[in-house]
Amino acid sequence: MSSLLNIGLTGLNASQAYLNTTSHNIANAATPGFHRQGLTQEARTPTLSAGLLFGQGTSITSVTRSYSQLLENQVMSADNRRAEFAVYNQFISQVDNLLADPDVGLTPGMNNFFAAMQSVSANPTNIAARQALISSAESLVARFQSIDARITEVGQGVEDEITANLGTINSYAAAIAELNQRIIVSQAAGGGAAANDLLDQRQQAIFELNTLVKVTALPQRDGSMSVFIGSGQALVMGNRAKEMVKTQQVDEDGRQMIGMRGAGGVVTPLAEQLITGGSLGGLLAFRRDGLEAVQGSLGLIATTLATAFNSQHKLGMDLNGVLGKDFFSLAPVVVQPPTAASVSIDAERLGELTGASYSLQYDAVTNEYILTDLATGNSTRPALETLPDGSQGLRQDGLIISGLSLVAGERAFLYPTRFAAGSIGVSADIDPRRVAAANPVAASIVSPTGSSFAITLNPLGSSTGMSLAVPPAITPTGEVNFGAAAITLTENAGVFTLNTASSGYSLAPATYTPSTDSGRTEFTLTGPNGLSVTFKLSGVPAVDPVAGSDSIQLSPNAGGVADNRNAVLLGALQTEKLLYAAGPTGGSTQPTATLNNAYAQLVSKVGNKTREAQSGERTQNSLFEQARAARDSVSGVNLDEEAANLVRYQQTYQAAGRVMSVAQRLFDELLSIAR
Repeated sequence: MSSLLNIGLTGLNASQAYLNTTSHNIANAATPGFHRQGLTQEARTPTLSAGLLFGQGTSITSVTRSYSQLLENQVMSADNRRAEFAVYNQFISQVDNLLADPDVGLTPGMNNFFAAMQSVSANPTNIAARQALISSAESLVARFQSIDARITEVGQGVEDEITANLGTINSYAAAIAELNQRIIVSQAAGGGAAANDLLDQRQQAIFELNTLVKVTALPQRDGSMSVFIGSGQALVMGNRAKEMVKTQQVDEDGRQMIGMRGAGGVVTPLAEQLITGGSLGGLLAFRRDGLEAVQGSLGLIATTLATAFNSQHKLGMDLNGVLGKDFFSLAPVVVQPPTAASVSIDAERLGELTGASYSLQYDAVTNEYILTDLATGNSTRPALETLPDGSQGLRQDGLIISGLSLVAGERAFLYPTRFAAGSIGVSADIDPRRVAAANPVAASIVSPTGSSFAITLNPLGSSTGMSLAVPPAITPTGEVNFGAAAITLTENAGVFTLNTASSGYSLAPATYTPSTDSGRTEFTLTGPNGLSVTFKLSGVPAVDPVAGSDSIQLSPNAGGVADNRNAVLLGALQTEKLLYAAGPTGGSTQPTATLNNAYAQLVSKVGNKTREAQSGERTQNSLFEQARAARDSVSGVNLDEEAANLVRYQQTYQAAGRVMSVAQRLFDELLSIAR
């Protein structure tokens, strides 16, 4: 009877264990990270009786987790990428909405500004039109500044999110280390039995950590889990966890580097490229590839507008009869450390400006300087040359780099346009009368014979126009002093020789052939102090010793307040290709984009990045759902299945109890026989 009772008892215990496990599954069906548990059982060792082996019931050998490492890895990988795209999309969408907004974007501001410039060109003496130009310029620079300020705010939000993510990462790392210790102790106390619930908690902590930064988790022989990030930097080892912090060290873009603090308190900086995936990886990618690229491109447009407009404006003459000054103001190019070099924008090669930031190094072996694009890593070794001011320096990518003081092993960081959009302004010297709308030089034909000979004075802002490299072009009282220059003509077999007797003037070419040169050939008259003016001739000059001959007269445009020739050129900058030089053509680079084109390209680039992030997030969401469904089919709790199990295990419990009841009745029968 005792064996029957024992067999029934083992069945009762097994059924109770199944009921407990099923109830545990049902209770934790909604617990994050919980894996369905099950039991393994086996028949107990039989006993030999009368030459036969009789079974002794059953026993529970272990409580197991329904766990697939392959499926878990698939879920973690998809969720890691999903989190990265999600946070990237969160911030890039803000920038996209800002740049594309018709109310705050640059396009309306630039259109209004150049429309005001056209109004000045149409009526150069109108003070109201000039004031409207200045007002529209102030509105335009306010747009630049507000967009830059908003992007800076987004950048600060990114920095705050990075700090918050580091704190959360450290919390999960500490939790994993603590769970490692508890699992080691629990499994040692349980004779090696798996601590399933603790394992689930640790797995969930690793899962949550993986949404913040891509991790690799490796199980150890003692039951602990080692967690690594990047290319193998240990975050958790056994019951010890390191901390990820912002260091005091800055990278080439002036940002605080992320480091790892060990048990001894020593912080080791990590290369940003090693921190990938998850929310933190998305934040760093947006800051590096999205935010700074947008600031550089926006600053490139501001720099190009200010530099090109200023260059042309200084070639004109204002209502006071003096040469124009800078219309826009820009802060100096930022260089770190500031003593390493002096950097300015090369107005003659403005189209070569890229909007990139650079590092500058000196190679003592080759005696060369290495200029490296921080975004692409591409390097050039520009040769030292004589700069316009006579000093030695570098001219590369639209920059003039002088005052070089680098030694071997030292690096300087150059930010030509990154901060330009926030610093652009309207010069304090500009008032309505100081708008330089006129050409400072006048040209005429002195023709006593009334011939059709004519001169067309080229704009001083053309590539071969007036050079203002030498300041003495202005008199002590400020007036333009090109000086009067008379050019006489002599004829020999249909070829006219141009002669100027004025001291200090030279002319090239010096001959004019109407059949080949009329309306085509440019003549350049160079005056004192290096000033020059170009012009074209048309028609056939009259050369008559008796009646008088045609002559050319160039003189200061005194009283030319109604002249709009420079205003026309300033207005034409709206449609002139100024940016993104395509490459050398005839010894010079050819810009390919106007200011509006460049801004449209920026908006399009950010829009494409936004759509790419949104598409990536949708794709990874779909992959994540598929991977999670596959995992849950193995590890998840199915309440219908568990409910059926409850009924089944209840029945086995009742059956086992029935076995014990039969054993009791048989025992009672034996006792009654004995009485």
